[in-house]
Amino acid sequence: MRLKVTFVLFLSILPLALANLRVGFYRRSCPNAESIVRAAVRRRLTRDKSITAALLRMHFHDCFVRGCDASILIDSNRKSSSEKDAGPNLTVRGFELIDEAKKALEATCPSKVSCADIITLATRDAVFLSGGPFYFVPTGRRDGLVSDPDEVNLPGPTLTVSEAVQAFRAKNMSMDDMVTLLGAHTVGVAHCSFFLDRITRPDPTMDRGLAAKLRSICGAASGSNPDPTAFLDQGTPFAVDNQFFKQIGLKRGVMKIDQELANDPLSRRIVSGFAANATLFRTRFAQAMVKMGNIQVLVGNAGEIRKNCRVFNPRRRI
Repeated sequence: MRLKVTFVLFLSILPLALANLRVGFYRRSCPNAESIVRAAVRRRLTRDKSITAALLRMHFHDCFVRGCDASILIDSNRKSSSEKDAGPNLTVRGFELIDEAKKALEATCPSKVSCADIITLATRDAVFLSGGPFYFVPTGRRDGLVSDPDEVNLPGPTLTVSEAVQAFRAKNMSMDDMVTLLGAHTVGVAHCSFFLDRITRPDPTMDRGLAAKLRSICGAASGSNPDPTAFLDQGTPFAVDNQFFKQIGLKRGVMKIDQELANDPLSRRIVSGFAANATLFRTRFAQAMVKMGNIQVLVGNAGEIRKNCRVFNPRRRI
């Protein structure tokens, strides 16, 4: 039965792949590429279940700036800042996992597998290993040559549903894609500073019990932890499932945008559908992840294949 479900997902996702990306791109040039990435993810998950949320966030923050080109991985230096220095990216993490996978790939097949593909594959594997769907990822992305913090303008947690839809449509993603991808909050966390206004005064859209729990969490702030975090899914915070949608249907959304998904007429039908049908969410989540992974990709001779994901390759002198 599992093979049958996987095959159906493959058939429904494959048409979304760009012409220059294809499933099994490294079949000849680096046959073990995907298994090497998956092994690195599996090792990390055994000691840190939160890495799934970290990779989902990294993938999103990468794709929504210059496209899925691994520009988020570049380190700043004395001469220039990178996307890592932008405010929304200061808490992005998981870079060392990408480094680990890249090091193993370079030892096996040097200069073949892009850092952009490593992010995409690692995210897919983390989703699957955390109980989510397995889906086939078209590969063949190239790494970008620019990483500019001034270009980082990501949709934030205080947006209305209409504003979030506009941000996603700018990347050729639909309303359905937007609601589906926000389902990644099923394994997410948020700092108190992102939702403090919802718990410091009465909010009729938030469950009273949840508000009291969040006030207790945020009230424990200290010098060593000035901005505590709370799970966005109070039910199964480390599992990729449809519990997030069930929670927001019960007024248990932590961030404003999460709860508005369940309240806004534009999105609540989709939310209700996912809350009632776990299989529907799994299928649509896989499709939306593949679609997001295709945003403004570099292929062919564009960009480069970095040897170190944190730095651009040395420029060749002509």
